[in-house]
Amino acid sequence: MDLQLTDKKALVSGSTAGIGYSIALQLAKEGAEVIVNGRTSERVDKAVEQIKNESGNDKITGITADFTSADSIKGLIGQLPQVDILINNVAIFEPKAFTDITDEDWLRFYEVNVLSGIRLARAYFPQMLTNGWGRIIFISSESAVQIPEEMIHYGMTKTAQLAIARGLAELTKGTAVTVNSVLPGPTLSEGVGGFIENLAKDQNKSTAEVEADFFKTTRPTSIIQRFLATDEVANIVTYLASPLASATNGASIRVEGGLLKGIL
Repeated sequence: MDLQLTDKKALVSGSTAGIGYSIALQLAKEGAEVIVNGRTSERVDKAVEQIKNESGNDKITGITADFTSADSIKGLIGQLPQVDILINNVAIFEPKAFTDITDEDWLRFYEVNVLSGIRLARAYFPQMLTNGWGRIIFISSESAVQIPEEMIHYGMTKTAQLAIARGLAELTKGTAVTVNSVLPGPTLSEGVGGFIENLAKDQNKSTAEVEADFFKTTRPTSIIQRFLATDEVANIVTYLASPLASATNGASIRVEGGLLKGIL
């Protein structure tokens, strides 16, 4: 299927690894001009070269930006004044007991997970409306709906993303601009993979045993009973970023392996 993404310019925040990398790679394979983003030039340069090699697409560049810094985001926007597709993927997570989450933690999570997307959307959304076409996608989480007791601060930020995306979508009425959210379930990204490996070592178990235990005790409602692969999320995001998804707007698309029991 041709997703008609050739020559569309796409920025994927937090795309040197994990879900963001897979999204950038899928967009590149569809012919899009992709801007990779990360916190260090070393990781950005490495991801750019890998995506070029894997996709056969030379229209891949990178911009370094630290999403804890408003000035750094301004610098990114200054280097990239216009995009057709904005994927707000960058995020941090950290299991922590509620009573141990400090004010600084709450603000840090909000700064990175929520304000980063707001700042980028504020820069690019008006241009999309003027140009008559655009896509903004927030990579939220099933944790936006089913708040994890071990990461309440993370869940809060993911719920906020759903509200922002829906509100922005209301401003696109009668245009060819769409704003949607994607809700992945637990995904075997770089960070999660490292976390599982450390748990396995601490518990003297295999990673497969830790994964089975996780879905038996922590996420028992999952139907697939396994971590998602990052490309399983990227496939949905790439479609939503395409002109073929023109009738999907203001939606929260679930890619969580049936973990959420609600019908809607």
